[in-house]
Amino acid sequence: MQNLTDLTAAILAGGFGTRLRPVVADRSKVLAEVRGRPFLAYLLDQVAAVGLRSVVLCTGYMGERVQALFGDTYGGLHLAYSQEVSPLGTAGALRLALPSFASDPVLIMNGDSFCETNLQAFWTWHCARGADGTLLLNNMLDTKCYGQVRVDAEGLVLSFDEKSDYGLSGWINAGKYLLSRRLLLTIPTSMAVSLEREMFRAWIGQGLYGYRSAGRFLDIGTPASYSHAEQFFTPTMQP
Repeated sequence: MQNLTDLTAAILAGGFGTRLRPVVADRSKVLAEVRGRPFLAYLLDQVAAVGLRSVVLCTGYMGERVQALFGDTYGGLHLAYSQEVSPLGTAGALRLALPSFASDPVLIMNGDSFCETNLQAFWTWHCARGADGTLLLNNMLDTKCYGQVRVDAEGLVLSFDEKSDYGLSGWINAGKYLLSRRLLLTIPTSMAVSLEREMFRAWIGQGLYGYRSAGRFLDIGTPASYSHAEQFFTPTMQP
């Protein structure tokens, strides 16, 4: 078993951010400012804090601006870039970037959400089950904007329920995954494919697990959710 620090992290940073345009019109979602810093910086800080050294940024829309701003290094992280020339979806972007991943599995992170979690515990849990893929899950009192992920007592994913108008509590996809090269190789090439709508459902029954986390969760995909980001990242004052 390799160490967590040996993993390559891949951050999905290619979205258009269409819903966020009314408040962030001049840049991609990952560059949306929060407390004077691009949102992507908080994700890079999270992986750097646990000792990872290699990150591949899967870019698309305005990807040149991401690379110009962050360059080849960030703190102790080495940054590489995989830029799609036409939209490939979240899964297609990973398939394009696969030759750049130096580890198996890969830690994958959505570029427009943040979940507080113990990444070492996430990794240890994944390894203990011999999983091919593990999704980080977060409990929400109201899942209508996200849909639900249902797992059995051992954590095996049973189903993905679509978004609904009913505000039921449950476990949602929190935007962090550990995925094996074997699973990534099953993603079709040179076409737009979604992790959430297509591949995760296809991988049910193929060693796909869900790890339940209790950390705070933030999604900046809409103006309403983005408005909470400043407070989310406000340092906690110690008494």
